[in-house]
Amino acid sequence: MDQKAFFQKLVSFATSVHQVTNEMTKDIKSDDITLVQYGILQYIAVSQPVTLSEISDCQRISMPNTSREIKKLCEKKLCEKVTDPQDRRKQYIRLSRDGEVLMNEDFNRMEAIFLKRIQGASDKEMDEIGRALDLLHTKVFYVDAR
Repeated sequence: MDQKAFFQKLVSFATSVHQVTNEMTKDIKSDDITLVQYGILQYIAVSQPVTLSEISDCQRISMPNTSREIKKLCEKKLCEKVTDPQDRRKQYIRLSRDGEVLMNEDFNRMEAIFLKRIQGASDKEMDEIGRALDLLHTKVFYVDAR
């Protein structure tokens, strides 16, 4: 397969992942938080602890807006700031206990939707999907270490 066709396949796949993710999460978000805040909480849940700049970069939000949204989430007791003991100027953001509970409940609901989508897959297909996900994660969707 030539590189252009291969790239088009990747774009199609990434678009499908985005659509399925939206489908799986559309009815999950709490009414107490905005979609932007929910996206931030999801990112923190899978990557914590994170810095404000990491949140800003990943969520494509300006630093002032990221700071404002984190402040609101801290006020709602869904996340908390932790100072780095080696560098007191550096702060990390992580989920609070309430934030962990919220995100665990949401991830459990998303898991149920996911399991329903793959319920007809054989054990062999599940192994193949697992290997494909591992390969995609290490070769395409990896994130550089901090």
